[in-house]
Order: sequence, then structure tokens, then C-alpha cells
Amino acid sequence: MKKIILFLAIVLTGFGAFAQELDCNVIVNSDQIQTTNKQVFETLQKAITEFLNNRRWTDMSVLPNERISCNMGIVVRKMENDKFDAEITIQSVRPVYKSGYTTTLLNMRDQNFSFTYTEFAPLEFNEMSFESNLTAVLAYYAYLIIGYDSDSFARLGGTPYFRKAENICTMAQSTSESGWRAAFNEPRNRYALISGLTNSGYQKLREFFYEYHRWGLDEMANNVEKGRDKIASTINVLRDINRQYPSNYVLMSFLDAKNDEFVNIFSKASEKQRTDVHTILMDINPTQSSKYEAILKGR
Repeated sequence: MKKIILFLAIVLTGFGAFAQELDCNVIVNSDQIQTTNKQVFETLQKAITEFLNNRRWTDMSVLPNERISCNMGIVVRKMENDKFDAEITIQSVRPVYKSGYTTTLLNMRDQNFSFTYTEFAPLEFNEMSFESNLTAVLAYYAYLIIGYDSDSFARLGGTPYFRKAENICTMAQSTSESGWRAAFNEPRNRYALISGLTNSGYQKLREFFYEYHRWGLDEMANNVEKGRDKIASTINVLRDINRQYPSNYVLMSFLDAKNDEFVNIFSKASEKQRTDVHTILMDINPTQSSKYEAILKGR
């Protein structure tokens, strides 16, 4: 009997150790709003933090130290009664194997974020219906964060979570909210990103994303040159994708997260690698020429 009780205690303790997927730091900035009552923004920040961090978004078993570290910054530009006009920035990182270094997976800015919020009202989300633009956008980015993190650890591992984000996007298209539909004047919106991530034409980019992290960065803890060589030998896929889908949001969002890291990795490489990588990056994203010049100069 004692053995049974001990076994049950261990099992129950193990179940209790599992945590939610996200460890998200949320900041709501209301500096642009002229009001003496800032309480509603503090309440909103607390509600969003709890919505993201207290919810189980998947059926994965996640230990507390495995939660995904991320940030959401919401800048409120305008408020009328319970209607808010804002923009949201999203960053997420993941640790690199056997190092104290964290690599950025997501670094994006969404300027079309309008929503309705009544102070102290619970934030409701239903995967099968569109409840509100506030929770739809938050859930969309929650699944995006989990999807990118999963893609970095397993080849195409983020697919089920990108599909959930895609489902939110599909439901939202029946509303008048911006950012959820294909639009010529919005090449970088939520629709453009998730439609790319779930398009089989971008599979090679997602596979490169996995190899970059698992066989590139994670390998560098054991052998810097081997990890760098792996990235250099496969980076040409970025140019191939860009030629097939010029200036696509999926690729540009990857570069937004990785530009500084590319510079840090390849500024220490051989002259040939520096030249080859610089040529590829310049072909894809010439607007970042001043940043990429640091690769050629070396260190």
C-alpha cells in the first residue's frame, strides 16, 4: 500500500509539474492617450498577460523551464470609450544548446490592431468561433510563437499550430477587421504571413529554419566551424525562395529576426564564406546593405 501511495504521489507531482506553453511579458503603452485615468490600461495589460500565460494552447507536455520566452508590446494610439486603436510588436526567443545564448525566432510589428475592450470583462476565446478581435489577434500570435518554436526543434514541427492560426484568420475574414485578408496595400499582414507558412511552396524555407537552428546554431556549441558551415551550405535556399516569391512576408520576417545574427556568425567566417553569404543576403534584401557590410569587413 505504501508503494502504491508513493507511486501515485510521484505521478501526481509529475502532472502538476507540467506548465503552460508561454512565458510572455506583456506591456501596454498608453503614452499617446491624454487621460488622467490609466487604470483601464493596467487592467488590460493584466488581462492579456493572464490570457496568454494561463491558458494551455496545445496538448504538449511542457515543463516550467521549457516555456517559450516572448514579449508583446501594445502601443495604444487612440481610445474612444471601449474602442482601441493600437499596434502590437511580438518577439520570441529560444535557447541555443549548451550555451547561455538565446536566438530570436520572431521579431515583428503589426500596425493594424483595433479592438473593443470593457474593463474587467473576461477575455473569451473559442477555436470554433470568432469572439473578438482582441482575443483573435492574441491567439493568432500565441499559435504563431508556438509554431515557430516547434519548427526550430523539429522539421515542420510547427504545422499543427500554424494551422490553428490559419483557422483563426479564416474565421476573421467574415468580419470587417483589418489585417485578416489579402490586400495589395497590406503585403505584411496576418493573412500574408500565415498563408505563406501553410503553403507547401515555402516548405524549403521552413526546413532551412529547422536546420539553421538544430544543425547550425545548436551545433556551434560543440564546433563553431561545423555549425557555421552547415548554415553557409544551405543559405542559398533563401535566395531561391525569394526569386520564386519576391519580397514575401515569411522570408522578410525571418530576416527581420536574423539579420544581426547573420552578421555575428559570418563576420568571423572565412573570406569566401563572408563573400558568398553577403552576396546572397544583398540579393534578397538590399535595403539592409549597411548592416550586411559588416559581414565583408570581418572581425
